[in-house]
Amino acid sequence: MDKSDLIFGRQPVLEALKAGFSLKKIVLAQGTTGNAIKEIEKYAHQQNILLKREDRKYIDNLASGIGHQGVVALGFEYNYADLEEIFSLAQKKGEHAFIILMDQVKDPQNLGALVRTAEGAGAHGVVIPSRRSAQVTPAVLKASAGAVAHIPVARVKNLNYLVEELKDRGLWIYGTDSSGLYSYHEVDLRLPLALVIGSEGKGISRLLGEKCDYLVKIPMMGKVDSLNASAAGAVLMYEVLRQREQ
Repeated sequence: MDKSDLIFGRQPVLEALKAGFSLKKIVLAQGTTGNAIKEIEKYAHQQNILLKREDRKYIDNLASGIGHQGVVALGFEYNYADLEEIFSLAQKKGEHAFIILMDQVKDPQNLGALVRTAEGAGAHGVVIPSRRSAQVTPAVLKASAGAVAHIPVARVKNLNYLVEELKDRGLWIYGTDSSGLYSYHEVDLRLPLALVIGSEGKGISRLLGEKCDYLVKIPMMGKVDSLNASAAGAVLMYEVLRQREQ
């Protein structure tokens, strides 16, 4: 069975409900109780989502080994934001735009972790390409600890075209690359900016890297020569936050 539209677990389902994500049905195991279950029932009724009780074996079969805590939501569909929502959020907060661009990040766990970090570091939005990239699925929702419910995630056909548009709107483009001329703490990250995070293993694509105003690196003192996308993104996003707080 295709599990790309199924959400398992009490907290992930509850986060999806609180965010108003599109869901077709929620199934609870017979005898499942607790405060989270009461909240799930409340939100499901408020949003007119079908709620059913089934034997736990039914959910076990759906989950195929995935931890479900007696709760599964079916028919998950994420509504992507558009670029204007991201800029509107920055304007509402009275802050310079801070946008994260994910270049072909294909691992849902990494995408979810990066979205979680982006939300925690105060980014105004995340943008992913519609092809050759992980999309916002239940796996990403879970890996983000629900952060996709609290930060706009937009999707575009081509990041190269997007970068040109962002430059026209006054943003500086910073890319992460081990060959960068500057260490991440040597550049001014208080400006309106987009931070490009490259894919696992390959990094930023050549053309997109050429369009960046700055390529910055993270000094590595050990024997490995780079961090994975999630770790590198976390270091750079929190450097943006650090500089802006100062």
